[in-house]
Amino acid sequence: MSMGKDNAASPHMEHEKKGPSKVNFFIITVSTSRYELMKAGKQYKDESGDLASLKITNSGHSVVGRLLVSDDERMIKGSLNELLHRDDVDVVVLIGGTGLAKSDVTIETVRPLFSKEIEGFGELFRFISYQKIGASAMLSRATAGIINNKLVVCLPGSPDAVETGLNLIIDQVSHILYVARLSS
Repeated sequence: MSMGKDNAASPHMEHEKKGPSKVNFFIITVSTSRYELMKAGKQYKDESGDLASLKITNSGHSVVGRLLVSDDERMIKGSLNELLHRDDVDVVVLIGGTGLAKSDVTIETVRPLFSKEIEGFGELFRFISYQKIGASAMLSRATAGIINNKLVVCLPGSPDAVETGLNLIIDQVSHILYVARLSS
């Protein structure tokens, strides 16, 4: 009897097939400086949010909305809570506020809401980042988890970090959502 791969599909592949083929993402950019510019009616750029939107749509999924909020726990939590009750949102991606500055509160706000944290996401994210930027990758607190049967991903604000994180998530999103929704 062979212990190698056979013709039967792995549970991972089965879960991926059973999961949604098209996923609806909502992007929240967390940035006080951009938020203040927006409030003042001034021009601002959200390169990371734009990149995330493009990457998601190019992968065959949908971006059903985008939002810009300040580095404020109540604002982040309020926005997230609204999205967690929408039927047209499967994944919420928060970009920014994951560093070590006192103003970086995304992780402190979101992590307590997880019913399940996907620790491996943060570990892989930092491992890949380490290969690109070295030991400073340890400063990232990127994480992901499940809240209300939805995937919530917290990414650093740099475009490279967004690309790295979304590469990991987009590859696995159907599998993650299928498994997260099994018991519901």
